[in-house]
Amino acid sequence: MGERTLIVAPSWVGDAILSEPLVALLREPYAEPAVDVFAPAWCAPVYKRMRGIGRVIDNPFEHGRFDLAGRRRVARELALQRYARAIVLPQSWKSALVPWLARIPQRVGYVGEGRYGLLTDARPLDRKAMPRLVERFAALAASRGALIPMPAAPVLVPDLANRAAAVRDLKLEPREPIAILCPGAEYGPAKRWPPTHFADLARRFLERGMQVWLLGSPSDALAAGAVVAAAGDSARRIVDLVGKTDLGTAIDLMSLGSLAVSNDSGLMHAAAAVGIPLVALFGSSSPVYTPPLSESARIARIDIACSPCFKRECPLGHFRCMRELSPDSVYNLARSVLPF
Repeated sequence: MGERTLIVAPSWVGDAILSEPLVALLREPYAEPAVDVFAPAWCAPVYKRMRGIGRVIDNPFEHGRFDLAGRRRVARELALQRYARAIVLPQSWKSALVPWLARIPQRVGYVGEGRYGLLTDARPLDRKAMPRLVERFAALAASRGALIPMPAAPVLVPDLANRAAAVRDLKLEPREPIAILCPGAEYGPAKRWPPTHFADLARRFLERGMQVWLLGSPSDALAAGAVVAAAGDSARRIVDLVGKTDLGTAIDLMSLGSLAVSNDSGLMHAAAAVGIPLVALFGSSSPVYTPPLSESARIARIDIACSPCFKRECPLGHFRCMRELSPDSVYNLARSVLPF
């Protein structure tokens, strides 16, 4: 085995998916995986569906938690693995602390939050040259100043055995075509298309002869319930899976879809990464920084002066960026990517 690399993973699921092209640049296709990942538990299912990953090591330190003794303990365990290099994707100084404590010889990352002493290769970030997060991550695979090819789109490989078990346990009947709607978004309500709009779209897909599934985490249950409540007589035909699966199973089930319509969320990136057509809904966030990376993805947004604001809630109170993004326009985009 060659030199081993540890990736310190980001905390957001979507960002974790966007690190897959970095893994692709590091992995050796004909050798035992030499890339391990230090990731929070909620991102572990993402990395377990990437090719070229050896171990996924639990990062137990929640945001804002220092716990120096705990970090020293984890660092001692990592030191036993004799990593040659750590690539630190988050820009906080705490994220660089464990690789430093583990005395990993090469510690690469962007300058970030005052961590020059913790990284051996602290690189300035040229945001204009690399506007997309996926490019910023992938660039860390190369030596400083070296050019790398445009990174490929992220790829997640569904766990087919787990998918079959979920279909059986949830009593699903995955007859194509299936439209998967993702009405949640962890960051906040400003990222969420109104539930009445999702319900309108669901009715149109049902009238077209499609199944409609809702996917999301337990924290998306209120958003999903509002969609079902707004769907009227169509509600009984909507399969609400929100909160009924873990993230890994949601990714596996996503691969059965003929189409996904999603807010800017981790599941949006999952849909693109498992290769199904996608309509991505953007309001308060920007498709420039973290777009879905798929040739069969379409961006749905309206051009207004206050968007993107990157706020959790609409600071002006009108929520026009999502409210005025009509079901008609989203349905027309969906029709343009449907494979039938």
